[in-house]
Amino acid sequence: MAPTPPPSRPSPLDAVHQEMGATMVDFAGWSMPLRYGSETAEHLAVRSGVGVFDLSHMGEIELVGAGAGAALDHAVVSDLSEMVDGRAKYTMLCAPDGGVLDDLVVYRLAAERWLVIANAANTLLDLGELTARAGGFDATVRDRSEDWALVAVQGPGAASLLAPLVDRELAELRYYAIVPAELEGAGVLLARTGYTGEDGFEVLVRPEDARLVWDRLLERKGEGGKDAAPVPAGLAARDTLRLEAGMPLYGHELSTARTPYEAGLGRVVAGNGPADYIGREALRERAGQQASERLVGLASSGRRVPRAGCPVMAPGSGRKVGEVTSGAPSPTLGKPIAMAYVEASFAEVGTELRVEVRASSEPVEVVPLPFYRRPR
Repeated sequence: MAPTPPPSRPSPLDAVHQEMGATMVDFAGWSMPLRYGSETAEHLAVRSGVGVFDLSHMGEIELVGAGAGAALDHAVVSDLSEMVDGRAKYTMLCAPDGGVLDDLVVYRLAAERWLVIANAANTLLDLGELTARAGGFDATVRDRSEDWALVAVQGPGAASLLAPLVDRELAELRYYAIVPAELEGAGVLLARTGYTGEDGFEVLVRPEDARLVWDRLLERKGEGGKDAAPVPAGLAARDTLRLEAGMPLYGHELSTARTPYEAGLGRVVAGNGPADYIGREALRERAGQQASERLVGLASSGRRVPRAGCPVMAPGSGRKVGEVTSGAPSPTLGKPIAMAYVEASFAEVGTELRVEVRASSEPVEVVPLPFYRRPR
């Protein structure tokens, strides 16, 4: 008899999700809200106003010590120690052969204190890798995931929602920056980051204060547009928002089978700097090669939605030239969209292809990524 899987781990905000009637799902061992009502309405609320997400399933790993920055330079593919206090960088943890183990956001809280935000499914792997790679450096690696809840406030109305609640001038908080703050008396770390393609903030808060922060954010009443009342949003809306914004998802666009270059993210890889990071030689070699495949955007003129794993075919010959990594109906664009890896000769914008969706062959066109950019 197969062993009974352990129960899903509840978020610090589990009670409020239950009270709000959220549809709950198991995600990377956590019980998390998929949606509260209509995922399309939640998506559109973030695009036009503001949505509030519980992201407490994300992992938090802290590195402290005089050698913490140097340890991270060795562990990940970016030169992080060059950052100033209070800034963040998107980077990747790679295997020696250049394959992606996880994508991360790293915050420099102080010269000797760094915070790594890891994907929920990879937190234990990342913890083990960072601990091993920090060996020989004056740095201590700690799993701080139990010490933080994470609430995201995303959308064009995010700043106006947060401004009266925090003791910081939000206009002075740059994109990919983080500051300690107070939110209605709760001590938080406030970062201007997100995963939706919109302006927004991520609030790291102690679990015992998470309900206070959540309630205060959702108490605000609005009148429409950027000042609309905030809407709780679940993982389904977060996924379609990130897809429209062309943001990769680990296990879909990113995996150990591909390097950052195939994903079009070679910009995160340190060039000729001093950092001797794991995977450097493999990635240097890969940087000098022409890609055999590329990650592209696909827009469908059909009604069926391409999903992860669907084959991408060359029209006429019927030969498979790629595979969909993520796909969904786009609430903003009003048509199905997808990201896919395709052979480089089929990756030019405007190329017409077909995607096999169940028993149907749907026409698609290669389009630029991202599918959506927020108005400036």
